[in-house]
Amino acid sequence: MDRKKIYPWWFAVPAAAIFFLLCLLPGLLGIGYSFTDWNSFTEKINFVGLQNYQKIFSGHSEYLSYISNTILFTVATTITKTILGLLMALLLTRPFIRLRNVHRMIIFSPQVMSFLVVGLVFQSMLHPTTGFVNNFLRSIGLGSLAQNWLTDLHFVWPSVIAVDTWKGMGYIMMVIIAGLTSIAPEYYEAASMDGANFWQQFQHVTLPLLRPVIVNVTVLNITYGLRVFDMIYALTNGGPGNATGVINTAVYKLFSTGDYAMGTTLSSVLFFFMLALLYFILRSMENKEVEA
Repeated sequence: MDRKKIYPWWFAVPAAAIFFLLCLLPGLLGIGYSFTDWNSFTEKINFVGLQNYQKIFSGHSEYLSYISNTILFTVATTITKTILGLLMALLLTRPFIRLRNVHRMIIFSPQVMSFLVVGLVFQSMLHPTTGFVNNFLRSIGLGSLAQNWLTDLHFVWPSVIAVDTWKGMGYIMMVIIAGLTSIAPEYYEAASMDGANFWQQFQHVTLPLLRPVIVNVTVLNITYGLRVFDMIYALTNGGPGNATGVINTAVYKLFSTGDYAMGTTLSSVLFFFMLALLYFILRSMENKEVEA
């Protein structure tokens, strides 16, 4: 493909039409329905203005807790997956590590598994009476550490975050490894000749050159975290109570009970929040590139 050649604009029409019909139009219709009282109990749809948005942001603890839980999950999993993925990538690119590809494959393998399968497997493993984790702790004399991992309010969020980190860390590691291997070795040779140790090389060579990759994986983690549904639904179904309920599990429940308007309103809130967040992240990336 000749990048300098100017192609006719109508070449993009089929792709733009598909994007409009399958992505943009349903989103716009959803935003439109968020200003109505659309539900399954009547065929009549009335315009209610901002009433649904007022219900969400007027101190209704249930909806606000869904939003705060989504933000908590997103922030926690983004930090843990990025840090652990970076550490594993740094370790598994060291020349003294034997069978590096085997280790990489093992750590990456959870990524190819279905979210529902992972959720159901860990739901079984973390069962308080018959689960593998508590039975193992009891078998080695550490029964006092056995907990109600998915029903105790003190342990349910750490358990959910740990499972999601275990599943997604390998993908982040592979992306960062690709970034690390693209850094020219001459930079490290020059740093070594100047007497830089490992930490100084990481701080002044690796991290600056790896910044675009880290920003990209951060964006991927944030968009995934804000859209999470499968993992929460399979592990806790939003429980105990609504303690781990996130926006998309709430949307699912609202649609199940026929309250379509509130479901589309919560989806619209999530859409606007993601749009604003990604705008600031991408602007930040552009500013960093200009400064570089």
